[in-house]
Amino acid sequence: MSIKTANQETLRGLTDGQPVLVDCAPAAEAFGLADRTVLHAGPPLAWDRACATVQSALCCAVRYEGWAPDDAAAADLIHTGAVRIGPCHHQAAVGPMTGIITPSMPVFVVENRAHGNRAHVTINEGLGKVLRFGANDESVIERLRWLAREAGPILGAAIRATGGIDLRALMAQAVRMGDDMHQRNVAASALLARRLLGPLARSGADPAALGRVADFMGANDQFFLNLAMAAGKALTDPCRGIADSTLVVTMARNGTDFGIRVAGLGDRWFTAPVEMPTGLYFPGYTAADANPDMGDSAIVETIGLGALAMAASPSVVRFVGAGGFQDAVRATEEMAEICLGEHPHFRMPTLDERGTPVGIDIRKVVETGITPMINTGIAGKIPGTGQVGAGVARAPLACFAQALEAFAEGRQGKMKN
Repeated sequence: MSIKTANQETLRGLTDGQPVLVDCAPAAEAFGLADRTVLHAGPPLAWDRACATVQSALCCAVRYEGWAPDDAAAADLIHTGAVRIGPCHHQAAVGPMTGIITPSMPVFVVENRAHGNRAHVTINEGLGKVLRFGANDESVIERLRWLAREAGPILGAAIRATGGIDLRALMAQAVRMGDDMHQRNVAASALLARRLLGPLARSGADPAALGRVADFMGANDQFFLNLAMAAGKALTDPCRGIADSTLVVTMARNGTDFGIRVAGLGDRWFTAPVEMPTGLYFPGYTAADANPDMGDSAIVETIGLGALAMAASPSVVRFVGAGGFQDAVRATEEMAEICLGEHPHFRMPTLDERGTPVGIDIRKVVETGITPMINTGIAGKIPGTGQVGAGVARAPLACFAQALEAFAEGRQGKMKN
C-alpha cells in the first residue's frame, strides 16, 4: 500500500468513526481489569521513574481499593509487583492527568459502532482535591467511593436507557458552541446533561441520590472532558496497525515521558522527556509549583480537537494564557501545517465553517519542526496540591524523529524482502 493510500484510510478512521456512549460500569466488569492492577496515563512507566504526583495518586488508588492501609505499604506493594501498574492505553482505556483506573472504579463505555471496538474512561471527579491531580487524602477516597457506590450505577442505568448517545454529533455541536473539547467543555457538558435529564428522572433512583448526581454534574464544567477522551480512544484504536501510514494515533504523557504511537508502527511507543507546560497560574502559584505535563487527554488533539481547534474556542485562549483571538487563529493555522486534512464534522464557525485540522503526520512534523500543541491543565509538583493552573504544552520533536526513522527503516526492510 502506498503511504498516501494508507494515510487516507487512517484519516477516514479518525473522522468517520461512530463513538457512542453505551454504559457506565466498574472497570473490572466493563473491560476485565484484573484484580490488584492500577492503570496510569501515558506510556509505560516504572515506579522508580514516576514523578511524585503520579506516585501519590498510585498509592491513593491502592488505599482506595483496600489493598494497603497507608502510602508506605501501598508503595511497597507496587515496588515489589504485588500490585501491577500499566498504561491505560494498553487496556482500551484513557485517563486524564495521572490517569488512575482501578478495578472497582466506574468507567464510561464508548463503542465505535463503525468498527465494534470499545474505549473506557473514569468519571470526571470535579474540582478541588482530586486523584487525577495527585491529591490523596481521605476526602479524595470518599469521593471515589461515592462515585462507585451511587453516581456510577445511576449514570449507567440512565445511559443504558438512552440506547446510546452519539458523541461525535454532540461534540460537533459543542465545537460550534465554543468548546475546544480539552480545556473548555461547558457546552458539551450541558448538552450531555440535557440528553440524560429524562432518563435520569425515569431511572427510579432515590430522589435524594438523583439530586446529588445532578448537583455533581452541574457543578463541573469539565464533566464531558473524559467522554471526549474516550471518544478519541475509540476512534484511534482501529487505526493502529494500518500499514504504511505515517499519521499519529496516540499522544500521551505521564509526568516523566511524552509518548506517541503511529498508525503504521502498531503498538510501539516513541518517547522523549516530557516538557513543562506554559500558561496562567491560579492565585498563589507560579511556574515553580508546576509538575511536568501529564495525562492521556492529548488524545483529543489526535482527533483534531483541543489546541488544534483553538480558533473555534475564543474563550479558552485567555484561560490557557495563549493571548487573544488572533493568537488562537494562528495556533490552529500552525497546526494545519502538520496535519493531513480538515475534519468533515468538527467545523469552526469563526473560520467560515472550515474543519479543524486533523491527521498529524510525523513527516510534516519533522520537516517543519512544528510540534503538536496541547491545551492542558497544570498539576502541582508537590503531592496533594492539586491543579495549579492551565496552559499549553508542546510535544517533544524527538518522539516524531524517532518514529520517522523507524518508519523509514521498516519501509527499507519491506523493499529488501
